[in-house]
Amino acid sequence: MRGSARRPGRPLRRLGRLLLGRNELRRPTDRIEVLIVASLTATFLTAAIVAAVLAGHLYQSQHAMAARVRPAVAVLAQPGPVAASQTTAVGATWRLPNGTQRSGTLTTMTAPAIYYASAGTSVPVWLDRSGRPVASPPSPSEMIAVVLILCYYLCRGLLDRHRLARWESAWAAVGPRWTSRR
Repeated sequence: MRGSARRPGRPLRRLGRLLLGRNELRRPTDRIEVLIVASLTATFLTAAIVAAVLAGHLYQSQHAMAARVRPAVAVLAQPGPVAASQTTAVGATWRLPNGTQRSGTLTTMTAPAIYYASAGTSVPVWLDRSGRPVASPPSPSEMIAVVLILCYYLCRGLLDRHRLARWESAWAAVGPRWTSRR
């Protein structure tokens, strides 16, 4: 029964031997590649944790901002703009949370639903504490998308820097031989 008992840590040792162990066919560049992949994996996991923490922080701050704005419904007094027109603002009326009616202009930034809308159409808007229309707060999925895109560009920049450094060192080794043959 001694052979059937598994010791803790043995799979990690096997993995270490597989990745870093001696092998006559494994080149030094293969070992370097394994180290790079392992470090990039660790970097990716760290970035994923940082992204999750950052996304949570962004969600909390956006949730706090959303508490300062309130949704409302506005009725357009004139037709909304079409995509090719220069006009991006239309007159509208809306009710405040206390019931008073306000009128003003809505832009395509504060109410994207005004595109191609006819006069008398009800469109959703967000109002600040003073009752003015403001841009809608980002949704949690939009915030997560922004964080993931930022992480992607950060990782891409680091990888590109690494690739360019390797290219530069390879060119420094090969370039003089090629240029001296002219």
